[in-house]
Amino acid sequence: MFSRPSLCGTVGKLCRCGTSTTGAAAAGGTTTSPAVSALALCEARRYHEVVGDIICPSQVRGIDHIRDPRLNKGLAFTLEERQVLGIHGLQPARFKTQEEQLQLCKIAVNRYTEPLNKYLYLSDLHDRNERLFFRFLSENIEDLMPIVYTPTVGLACQRFGLIYRRPHGLFVTYNDRGHIFDVMKNWPEPNVRAICVTDGERILGLGDLGACGMGIPVGKLALYTALAGIKPHQCLPIVVDVGTNNIDLLEDPLYVGLRQKRVVGREYDDFIDEFMEAVVKRYGQNTLIQFEDFGNHNAFRFLDKYRNNYCTFNDDIQGTAAVAVAGLYASKRITGKSFKDYTFLFAGAGEAAIGIADLVVKAMVAEGVPIEEAYHKIYMVDIDGLLTTTRKVGSLDGHKVNYAKDVEPMADLEQIVAAIKPNVLIGASACAGLFTPKILRTMADNNERPVIFALSNPTSKAECTADEAYQNTDARVIFSSGSPFPPVVVGDKTYYPGQGNNAYIFPGVGLGVICTGTHHIPDDMFLIAAQELANFTEATDIERGSLYPPLASIRDVSMNIAIGVTKCAYDKGLASTYPEPQDKRKWLEDQLYNFNYECSMPVTWTWPRMPYIKTRELVPTKLYGKKKNEEIL
Repeated sequence: MFSRPSLCGTVGKLCRCGTSTTGAAAAGGTTTSPAVSALALCEARRYHEVVGDIICPSQVRGIDHIRDPRLNKGLAFTLEERQVLGIHGLQPARFKTQEEQLQLCKIAVNRYTEPLNKYLYLSDLHDRNERLFFRFLSENIEDLMPIVYTPTVGLACQRFGLIYRRPHGLFVTYNDRGHIFDVMKNWPEPNVRAICVTDGERILGLGDLGACGMGIPVGKLALYTALAGIKPHQCLPIVVDVGTNNIDLLEDPLYVGLRQKRVVGREYDDFIDEFMEAVVKRYGQNTLIQFEDFGNHNAFRFLDKYRNNYCTFNDDIQGTAAVAVAGLYASKRITGKSFKDYTFLFAGAGEAAIGIADLVVKAMVAEGVPIEEAYHKIYMVDIDGLLTTTRKVGSLDGHKVNYAKDVEPMADLEQIVAAIKPNVLIGASACAGLFTPKILRTMADNNERPVIFALSNPTSKAECTADEAYQNTDARVIFSSGSPFPPVVVGDKTYYPGQGNNAYIFPGVGLGVICTGTHHIPDDMFLIAAQELANFTEATDIERGSLYPPLASIRDVSMNIAIGVTKCAYDKGLASTYPEPQDKRKWLEDQLYNFNYECSMPVTWTWPRMPYIKTRELVPTKLYGKKKNEEIL
């Protein structure tokens, strides 16, 4: 008999696997032998035999425990498990613990010298043993974060057409308009709670990579699980493929996306509207939708358009803002100043810069600064120079107008720094080397402890390196970057610059939002996340040159942020999960993913001995019917 296929795609599996010989012959086709049918069944049951985190033992065969990455434990299956599941002899005689497997993983990944090869090894590990992958990642986050995310993920996206192996998410193309919900139904998981979506137009600082941008949502959601314990089956990476304007990709024979120019205008907006509606129809109103690496001209539009109608946020705007403001909170412990004492200058006026500036304004208002004064203390520079009401070139569209000053236009950044004398210089321009030695020295001349953040990534796009910042400020700089930099030695002291990585923020926010069933995500949650992150930074971290706690503690940071977000959700009436838990930490911990192997055997238990009760004698019942030779009723 056939085992029942998994919940989604049932009809397709039955059509592929259950073809009867009678039906084939009647249709005039070739008769299908039982052996061929069995082979077709095996082919159809090759990957992901289970959905969700509750396994129905009657739906899973023994061999599935090796083939399905969610069930596979490698050589960690016990002798009893191997024999009962019918997989004994399919593996070598060695038995390993998960700890021994982790040691082997570390040896294997360190054998590679090229980061992309390490990325491919981890991707392969994810495809064959899910629990081992996530435990390995979570316990070695300092070493592996640069591999699964920036900067290596940028290279993986650039080579995506070459390294693509098997689906880790959904590709929804513009050609699917009118049928996006039908595409969403093809994803086999019925209980998705978090979606990370990109259209690939602005991947990190690399520009338009189209469908090759899938590496970004895959990496982000892997960190959701590794850093916050969100169950992997609840996460869905998506690329909405509307084409690309990258000529190199369009002409590249290895490109895997739609080979056409980007759809824009009303057609594009209608397509995204249909996508948002399909998500809610498929998974519910409180499904978290994280926008990632959309173009600047679309990112703010969609955030403003959807934030009050869907459970959504934009990590490039709000996540980057929260981690930067956390660094600014921590810097106050060094400078002894409050936000109202700072003058800010942003190099860059895109979604990241605007997002940080908006949250800084909110932080200043929380400290009692009038909102007009808060806006007045923030200056911003885009490609056409300082944002002013008097300049003749460049636009002041969208949120830029809030930061335009009634002063004479200036285009040269060195001139602007000298004139404004900012206390805080923040780079979000994706322009490598923008902070020249002269600019850095000017910041040092005007401030005892200049605050300089070079947040653009990947590393090749940073406004300055950590070494340049320390060397040109006599090591008085309070520095943070968006990508990792090696330690810097100045004199007899070594500094370990902290990376303002969004991964400090979005996993904890996501955990709190998912568990509470929050329908809408206010900026207050990101300010809470920034404060929680800053509070986690120890004096020893600051002494060694970092405004952030070690990446090894990021799971604890995520839990603290999730607790703060949970409190905010219930205080503001945004939660839909009731009753409100009293012990929020324990409540959240009870919902986390288990990185450790579980027993593969069905649970068994004993019954009590049944009491003896004498039963009556069994007497055959006579069947009454018609006379002989007549049909019996």
